[in-house]
Order: sequence, then structure tokens, then C-alpha cells
Amino acid sequence: MTPNPMRKHRLILLRHAKSAWPAGVADRERPLAGRGRKAAPVIGTYMAHEKLIPDLALVSPARRAQETWKLVRQALSKKVSEREAADIYEVSAERILDVIRDVEPDIRTLLIVGHNPGMENAASLIVADGDAAAVGRMRKKFPTAGLAVIALDLDGWDEIAAGTGYLERFVTPRSLG
Repeated sequence: MTPNPMRKHRLILLRHAKSAWPAGVADRERPLAGRGRKAAPVIGTYMAHEKLIPDLALVSPARRAQETWKLVRQALSKKVSEREAADIYEVSAERILDVIRDVEPDIRTLLIVGHNPGMENAASLIVADGDAAAVGRMRKKFPTAGLAVIALDLDGWDEIAAGTGYLERFVTPRSLG
């Protein structure tokens, strides 16, 4: 299943970078750990180099996701529209698909910065095909700062469903270093 380039939409799923677990801090307020503050710019630089620039970024309201996006965004070559998306914090893959379905059809490249298990499960649900090694790595483990780039042959985001995606690539900071 190779997507039709005339109607290609691209979904980029980014799991937040490694977070810290400070005592007495609510889950939603957990900051990035030192490793996460190093990994997020690596992913941002990769995205810029590979021209993986989203038209819109939907970012979880959790502090670690917001900090990840801030560090990634700094590496990108153009200003990206962004929205905080409370509906992607600690939700199922199906709920993430519902959020995607509400995105305007003129957005061609959509980035979602969120959490596991939702990100991993959404990627596995959406992806039907792609480079076998990349699909295998993604389904085995979707680590912090993992980035899945999925091509979709859709007229609009409202058509996204299980098995509609082609995994173009799956990278992690470790695979880039």
C-alpha cells in the first residue's frame, strides 16, 4: 500500500521526551529530565533536516509534552501553528483518532506530541504497511522522543481509520546518534 502522492496527508506522532519523576509533583506537571532536554532538540534537528515541518502541532497540555514541543520547535525552519489538545492526554488510540478526524482538511502535515500508551497504540492501529524493519521497531517499542512519520492517502483527516497509514519512517534519538 504505497500512498498516492496527489492526496498525501502526513501524520507525525511524537512521544514526549524523557521526563523526570520529582517527588510530590502531579503527573501533568512532570518536567523533562536532562536526557529529555538533550533528546528533543535532536528530534527537532532531524525534522528540520528532513523537511518534516508540520502545518499544525497538537500538543498535550502536560508539561513534559509542552517542553518537548518547545525544544523541537526551536529547531524548525518556520513558525508552526500550534494548539494545546487536552483530548490527547492519557487517552486511548481511538480517542486520538477522533481528535485527528476533527482537524481541518487543508492541514497536510499534522504533528501530535503526546504520551504512551496512546501514541504507540495509535501508530500501530493506523499503520498497515511500510518498511518492515521500521514497522517492527515501532511496534516493539515506542520510546520517549520516538517519532513515527505516517503517510495517508486521504481527502481529509475525517477519513483516518485503522489500517489507513503507510509508515514512512520511525526514528528515535538513539537511532540518530
